[in-house]
Amino acid sequence: MSLPTSLEAAPATAATPSAPALNRVLFSLSLSMLLSSLGTSISNVALPTLAQAFSASFQAVQWVVLAYLLTITVVIVTVGRLGDLVGRRRLMLWGLVVFTLASLAGGASTTLWQLIAARVVQGLGAATMMALSMALVSERVPKHQVGSAMGLLGTVSAVGTALGPTLGGLLIGVCGWNAVFWINVPLGLMALAMAYRHLPPDPVATAAKPVRFDPVGMVLLALSLAAYSLAMTLGRGAFGPLNASLLLLALLGLGAFVFAETRVAAPLVRLATFRHPVMATGFAASALVTTVVMATLVVGPFYLVGALQLDAMHMGLVMSVGPAVAAVFGAPAGRLVDRVGSQPVGVAGLVTMFLGTTTLPIAATTWGAAGYAGALGLITAGYASFQSANNTAVMASATADQRGVVSGLLNLSRNLGLITGASAMGAVFGFGASTNLVATAGAQQLTAGLHLTFLVAAALVALGGVLTWLGVAASRRITPRAEAQA
Repeated sequence: MSLPTSLEAAPATAATPSAPALNRVLFSLSLSMLLSSLGTSISNVALPTLAQAFSASFQAVQWVVLAYLLTITVVIVTVGRLGDLVGRRRLMLWGLVVFTLASLAGGASTTLWQLIAARVVQGLGAATMMALSMALVSERVPKHQVGSAMGLLGTVSAVGTALGPTLGGLLIGVCGWNAVFWINVPLGLMALAMAYRHLPPDPVATAAKPVRFDPVGMVLLALSLAAYSLAMTLGRGAFGPLNASLLLLALLGLGAFVFAETRVAAPLVRLATFRHPVMATGFAASALVTTVVMATLVVGPFYLVGALQLDAMHMGLVMSVGPAVAAVFGAPAGRLVDRVGSQPVGVAGLVTMFLGTTTLPIAATTWGAAGYAGALGLITAGYASFQSANNTAVMASATADQRGVVSGLLNLSRNLGLITGASAMGAVFGFGASTNLVATAGAQQLTAGLHLTFLVAAALVALGGVLTWLGVAASRRITPRAEAQA
């Protein structure tokens, strides 16, 4: 994949690496991001084969996917903070080692629970790669090129998501399910070699300073996120007493976490981070718009197959429009951020998403699969543009010693959006369709569910827009006061 032109033309200075060196750094980080996103999507297509291979139920083999996603969600803030403390390059290398070894163990598993355990460890490595890739971009790339680099990471992530099902299906057909995990071994070794050779050493001050970690905060946050994630994923869309108990546990854990963070000298997450308007609203808006994107992935297959009567192949082609458009728009959106700023690109992205969510039910009803694909393209183009702008703005607001944890929080907001979207928007779809058995619902019911789902989606995008505007407005009020005090 070619790198953005603006990065290739960057002049070298004493503090800035040359263009070839910078491109090698970006290639290393992009390959790491590709591996982590590929690990999410490539295993989905293997679930039916795994159910047969291990003589297990579909609900049991789903944990091959869930274990990976839940681990990333639970630990990503912690590994981001560890990168700030012990050195981001050092921890990135260890993350690549863990990911590669876990991929090897996953392919060699002889029982389902061995495979699930390997996926937990693989998720730990992936969380490290995801959190520190963005932090290292913010640290190593010149400020006037960060937007392009963030857009490139977004593009690579979308490519990994889109490539996963196709590559996984091919590997299973030719080599068996083990190859779905073993393919990460040579790719992981390549990424490790590139990172070891081309990522600049950690600053001496970072590597030498004493590590002051917050184990209480780490445990409380991990338990809270685990409880929330399980509340949203258990029950296959049904919300029962167990889900309610887990959600209550998550809220209590979050309260305890906030209390604990005010009592330690070196907190895992500085609560002042959430008082920064751009960062606080950026985290919230990222979660909201990702929830909307997840709605297209959850609702789309049921509507396209059940209401529009598409076969699996044509349904897959329509659904592939989303990641394909995101892959195309990510890098250009990042370059536009560098040229005109984060705010105009972010607003344009949200407006595009809003148009897509409001027109999708009408377009799908009127023009069928083509209408659905066109509106889906609008949603994902807007999403890619907004995320490039939002990630750049949030990371630009982070102090040098907090880039890892802020990057972890950004990735956490995205993962929480994915988890919430899969559960909550699926429930909205079922409510609109007046049935919990959407797989057997009629076309009229599915159409009603589609309309309600994207009415809620449009409201979420609008809320994201309001929050973003409030964050920018508050930041503009704070900046003159800070400059006057300086």
